[in-house]
Amino acid sequence: MKTIGLIGGLSWESTVEYYRAINVAVKGRLGGFHSARLVMHSVDFASIEVLQREGRWADAAAALIEAGRSVESGGADFALICANTMHKVYDEVRAGLSIPLIHIVDATARKIRAAGMKTIGLLGTRYTMEDDFYKDRLSRKHGIESLIPGKEERDLLHRVLYEELCLGAIRPESRRAIRGMMAGLKDQGAQGIILGCTELPLIVGPGDSDLPLFDTTSIHALAAVDEALRD
Repeated sequence: MKTIGLIGGLSWESTVEYYRAINVAVKGRLGGFHSARLVMHSVDFASIEVLQREGRWADAAAALIEAGRSVESGGADFALICANTMHKVYDEVRAGLSIPLIHIVDATARKIRAAGMKTIGLLGTRYTMEDDFYKDRLSRKHGIESLIPGKEERDLLHRVLYEELCLGAIRPESRRAIRGMMAGLKDQGAQGIILGCTELPLIVGPGDSDLPLFDTTSIHALAAVDEALRD
């Protein structure tokens, strides 16, 4: 079994789910007392959030490279950035490490294409929905068109993610608002919805939308298990 490296704490609320999903899957595939060989470096998200808000992405990349080198020196054979938004600096982090880095968009896109879909709704932070790094990789590399909510809904979702979910708060009114966003994306022509923030599965699941949901936390975690157990 290869050793998985997790660059976590982005936020820790979702990193817990990565750890859980990876170990549940390893036990399910190998049985008995098996669990994942895993090294994690959990950053202080408060410092990363400031860098995001101030647009200091080069400094954010440097922080993740330092974390990545930590898991690398701890024996990781490959690594994951346990967040969608921080894949904005994927290329810089990948270049700063000597081990492979599994991209969350690539893992998710494979599931979308396997489901026969080419038009997908995208929910996430303002950075993920509005910047090019996520949507362009979906379209350029995988031929998938992404649709996003209107500006007011994007602003609301960004606030819910940072002021509620990253702090462990689950509010019914926020769940209702996100359900409405997903319904609106369906009306725009989306065939499914990417839960493109690793905190989103904490508040919505398959029962909250008529469309298939692509849980990036679970998908990314299971891609790590596939790689760890690959012969």
